[in-house]
Amino acid sequence: MSRPLSDHDRRKQISVRGLAGVENVSDLKTNFNRHLHFTLVKDRNVATKRDYYFALANTVRDHLVGRWIRTQQHYYEKDPKRVYYLSLEFYMGRTLQNTMVNLAMENACDEATYQLGLDMEELEEMEEDAGLGNGGLGRLAACFLDSMATLGLAAYGYGIRYEFGIFNQKIVNGWQVEEADDWLRYGNPWEKARPEYMRPVHFYGRTEHHPDGVKWVDTQVVLALPYDTPVPGYRNNVVNTMRLWSAKAPCEFNLKDFNIGGYIQAVLDRNLAENISRVLYPNDNFFEGKELRLKQEYFVVAATLQDIIRRFKASKFGSREIVRTDFSKLPEKVAIQLNDTHPAMAIPELMRVLVDEEKLQWEKAWDICVRTCAYTNHTVLPEALERWPVPLLQHLLPRHLEIIFEINRRHLERVASLYPGDVDRLRRMSLVEEGGQKRVNMAHLCIVGSHAVNGVARIHSDILKATVFKDFYEMDPHKFQNKTNGITPRRWLVMCNPGLAEVIAEVRGSTFLTYSPLGSNDVNDLLDYQTGKCTDSKIQSIENKLKIHEYKRQLLNCLHIITYYNRIKKEPNKQWTPRTIMIGGKAAPGYHTAKMIIRLITAIGEVVNNDPVVGDRLKVIFLENYRVTLAEKAVPAADLSEQISTAGTEASGTGNMKFMLNGALTIGTMDGANVEMAEEAGERNLFIFGMRVEDVEAMDKKGYNASEYYNRIPELKQAMDQIAGGFFSPKQPDLFKDIVDMLMHHDRFKVFADYEDYIKCQEKVNALYKNPKEWTKKVIHNIAGSGKFSSDRTIAQYAREIWGVEPSLEKIPAPDDPQ
Repeated sequence: MSRPLSDHDRRKQISVRGLAGVENVSDLKTNFNRHLHFTLVKDRNVATKRDYYFALANTVRDHLVGRWIRTQQHYYEKDPKRVYYLSLEFYMGRTLQNTMVNLAMENACDEATYQLGLDMEELEEMEEDAGLGNGGLGRLAACFLDSMATLGLAAYGYGIRYEFGIFNQKIVNGWQVEEADDWLRYGNPWEKARPEYMRPVHFYGRTEHHPDGVKWVDTQVVLALPYDTPVPGYRNNVVNTMRLWSAKAPCEFNLKDFNIGGYIQAVLDRNLAENISRVLYPNDNFFEGKELRLKQEYFVVAATLQDIIRRFKASKFGSREIVRTDFSKLPEKVAIQLNDTHPAMAIPELMRVLVDEEKLQWEKAWDICVRTCAYTNHTVLPEALERWPVPLLQHLLPRHLEIIFEINRRHLERVASLYPGDVDRLRRMSLVEEGGQKRVNMAHLCIVGSHAVNGVARIHSDILKATVFKDFYEMDPHKFQNKTNGITPRRWLVMCNPGLAEVIAEVRGSTFLTYSPLGSNDVNDLLDYQTGKCTDSKIQSIENKLKIHEYKRQLLNCLHIITYYNRIKKEPNKQWTPRTIMIGGKAAPGYHTAKMIIRLITAIGEVVNNDPVVGDRLKVIFLENYRVTLAEKAVPAADLSEQISTAGTEASGTGNMKFMLNGALTIGTMDGANVEMAEEAGERNLFIFGMRVEDVEAMDKKGYNASEYYNRIPELKQAMDQIAGGFFSPKQPDLFKDIVDMLMHHDRFKVFADYEDYIKCQEKVNALYKNPKEWTKKVIHNIAGSGKFSSDRTIAQYAREIWGVEPSLEKIPAPDDPQ
């Protein structure tokens, strides 16, 4: 009997990864050895694995550079409308394998490294994750860059080159411990510094009003140094750019102190300027109003807008001459997408540039600004909405505060004319919130200053219109849209699950790798194929979120684990469906409840995993340091995906889409994109439970009483008593008293209200899992229904409905093709 193929062997056979057009293996070997030599390794016997990784990365990068230059030349020749995607986060993960997949050279590289006596997978493991994001928002931005290049859009991602990304997580004695993520320690072969495009960014100072306009003077200058990373499309020779800014102190920074003996201190103080790009704020769905964070937000916006306007004025390749001076054409040539409110200062900054520097009349400038900018909202949680204190804005960006006040004055005039006498509406819709400390509501600024406002799943967009932004929707319904999120099938299928990619390619051909949902005939063909993929003896249940937050309701998952554990203990001789439950996520360092949830998960694991009565029937694993690279391994391994947020709290989710595409069934509430997933795959092919949005609203009116459920449901009472009584923490019986107190007395996310239905739904999961044939049918319906959730579909909709550009699957000539 032949041994089953390993993933490594299977990868080398997969047609979908592209045997056609692969690069010459001997050329790759020659280039690899040349790069190894140029890293000052004279003798291959002393080369380290990292040396080999850099040699391979630089060899692959060589194939990017020619395409990169030609793509940019192509844009300057054609002068298309350019899309600028502004995001404070880009959670890229690793680049090497993704680049090889998109350039169709993975097989050739695999063969070349094999012939050189090296293992390509081992070299790939040497790459550091570019963890410049907290979770969903940053990973979405990364998927969007991939899709924008694949659809041939002239698009640019703009963000910050954080020296330290999302922290590395260690679990020590069950507790989360944070370590700095020094991802640039060994260098980054994928970026290119572009000092010739360095730009000044101003802070502090004061404003002077003159007859000929306003001047912002006595400012402190920080330089923004751009680093460019190539972003290849899928096999179309398009290579776009992600430009990340790094903060540098100017040479004269504080050196006026030099003559009074403060020279050393003045040089050391340069760090204060350079701190702007030092570290990513590790908060997801929580607003932290710190001066450094506001500096980061303005820094990326100010540098980016200078770049946008420079490129708008000079559209010839390699030319810095001004060829375009009429700013009325800006919205025809530029689209700026604000990824959440973090880059909201782009609106007052664009107004400052147009009015103060380019001397346009306010009305003309405002029309240009609104037609150019668009805003994506990512959350309905009130604690996540940015509201900057007016005194902080006055101190850091005095001119911008004046501009915001003027935007607000004109906006409220319009509201008053449309709704005369409605003072409460004026208060609700103002950009400036009164009461206590005055604050600027950045979401309101984004809505007023944009021509399009979108949520990221249909149910989320409906909630925005009905509740959070109801007044704005009533006034300007034409602005509001929905753009359901998506994921790139290149990384989240071809790269991380080659076996499944090959199965789909046999049925469908490789065209499914650019957006094109499977049809009903394809579903039947897949059903006939009967992969038998899901007949493992264990069901693996992964709570797949990158961030631990109460609204994700990992506590509901914990209560199910405890309930299942108690049932096994009660009837140890019964036939139980074995479960391996994996939960991963990071808690923001200052988020006490989230850290306690991690401690509870690890404590439950310690008890469950060491109970001989339970044995292998139940295991709990906490996935330490969950990140993109770990997700790429965990997602294809999962059979069940837990998407159990309270209805109305998850904007969309994209982890749910990754699991669906890779054949995991979803147990979930009707929240976020789960609603549309149920439509695409058929609700009968998901395990849906719990309250709907209207049930949650009704409960909010009536009042949620946790004790009522605790007293009525014996298994829930038993589980809570075990947590409260120290069953999972015998050395510290009251360790989890804060969690118990929160669940019993002030649980905004109503965990107990969905407990009973969740447990019943998990029983259905167990029953179906015993019937592999029926389980596999549901799996195939899910895979077949996942086509809608390609980020190519999402980006095509943004392009046509917001940016006013047409996507294209056309290939541009490769560097070695005649132009």
